[in-house]
Amino acid sequence: MRTLFRFFINTNLYIALCALLMVEQTNSLFNLDYNSTLFYAFVFVATLCSYNFHWYLTPLSDSASPRIAWNHRYRTLLLRIYFVTLFFSLYFAWKLRAHWMPLSIGVIATFLYSAPKIPHRYFALLAKIAIGKTLFLTFVWMYVTTALPVLVSDAVWTFQHTLFCISRFSLIYAICILFDYRDRDADRAQGVKSMITWMSEKKILMVFLISLVLFVISTIALYGVSFPAFTIVLLLIPGVIVLSLYNYARKNFHDYLYYFVLDGLMMFSSLLTLVFRI
Repeated sequence: MRTLFRFFINTNLYIALCALLMVEQTNSLFNLDYNSTLFYAFVFVATLCSYNFHWYLTPLSDSASPRIAWNHRYRTLLLRIYFVTLFFSLYFAWKLRAHWMPLSIGVIATFLYSAPKIPHRYFALLAKIAIGKTLFLTFVWMYVTTALPVLVSDAVWTFQHTLFCISRFSLIYAICILFDYRDRDADRAQGVKSMITWMSEKKILMVFLISLVLFVISTIALYGVSFPAFTIVLLLIPGVIVLSLYNYARKNFHDYLYYFVLDGLMMFSSLLTLVFRI
């Protein structure tokens, strides 16, 4: 079971499932009417494609985590998954070509996040200037799972869509801050620049709390627009858990805490709304 669980996490099946559930929540909350099955397939394989590409390019170091060591051992597997999912990503993207403009934004943004890892001097320069890499990653997750379904469905964009984008963005950013905090020593050694890498402990906490406050305000504001109170409570639960894990996550860098628990908190409210809807 431990081997299967590690395989589930390290081959990025888990994070792809998280993306799928987050898209499903967006679809259900806003009653989006379009070929959602096709879009689910695209998001699932594209997430697998981008994450396996990203981890394949992650180098092994003396202080590497167990996951990085596992990825280095099974690099050929990651590469095979990448090529297979790349093929299917292109296939499903072609099926969705009527929405090529919003899709292109997501694809380009996703590629640019991993581009600094490509072993070429032009791409390596991106790592030196990527001051807002955490904001960039947060945008990609918010855009693909929240804004893109609305755009692909051709629904009329409303204020509640904007509020939900802000809510999801701010929650994901708070989670990403913890990832950046864990990686800041390695980032400094590699010359990777980000706001969290060079901030003091006090400023990191301030940014983290501001992000969660924005999450709470934008989420509660959805109650005044159209969402029922019970849905608002379900949406807020992950934020409470992230806040409670702040001190613990800054001292304990276990892979499963980050790649299972914290990654899972991005989709936790999606899981809750799905369960209670059933």
